Amino acid sequence: MSSPLPLRRRTALLQLAALTGLAGLHAGCAAAVQQPLLDMQLVDRDSGATLTQYPGRGRRYSPGTPGSRYAIRLSNRSGERVLVVLSVDGVNAITGDTAAFNQSGYVLSPGESYDITGWRKSDQQIAAFEFTSLGDSYAARTGRPANVGVIGAAVFREVYVPPPVVDEAPPVSSAAPMAPSPMARLNGAAADAAAPARESAGRAEAERSARAKLGTGHGAAEWSPIAHTGFQRRTPQPDQLLEIHYDSQANLMAAGIMPRPMAQLPRSFPNSSGGYVPDPPPRW
Repeated sequence: MSSPLPLRRRTALLQLAALTGLAGLHAGCAAAVQQPLLDMQLVDRDSGATLTQYPGRGRRYSPGTPGSRYAIRLSNRSGERVLVVLSVDGVNAITGDTAAFNQSGYVLSPGESYDITGWRKSDQQIAAFEFTSLGDSYAARTGRPANVGVIGAAVFREVYVPPPVVDEAPPVSSAAPMAPSPMARLNGAAADAAAPARESAGRAEAERSARAKLGTGHGAAEWSPIAHTGFQRRTPQPDQLLEIHYDSQANLMAAGIMPRPMAQLPRSFPNSSGGYVPDPPPRW
């Protein structure tokens, strides 16, 4: 069984194990926990600002700026280790596979926060997350544009293993030891239903929308070291599932999700300086 490696606070633990010793998948997610295990936020790396989340249509939305680098901030609010399988535009941020619950993820220690800044390329490097057009997103460039615009985190709790007994042990073992998690190697539209007379217009509108919609690009290489650890999931389905949808500010305002900026209203006292009323300029 692999052991957790001693790491600095800003070094993530990467869990690369497939599910072991688990039965078939159940229909729904595991029962909701009383307190959330994880918080997730998007951070603009160029300004350092946390992107506001706006509720709408039963979801949460954050505005992105084209060309800006961003990070996904994961904060473990629990008192135990958790595994976070991270999906960006429907793609696993570690393996590059189409995202699924049973894939590799990041392991966070109790109370730990960590910024995921890009697509995992190796144990030392990532390719930076950056807001870009849909057509230039990593998902679209690899033939998977359907889920561009959403970031998801599937959170798993760990199987509890009792600490070893140091005094006299009972003659019969109370439980079998936890099976080790096998380590894996890192791996590097709908049809138009409009009438024929409207087909061209519909295609042009779809292309315009695709150009305007934001996605996540495969940015410049950056140094971001990780270490490996074992992790056995308590259940095959996540204990918590988080999603943040994102798009440009203009698109979110057009959709009614973000409030539009209010026009400057007239003020009754725009200048409080003293004196008397001067004459107006002469008429020509």
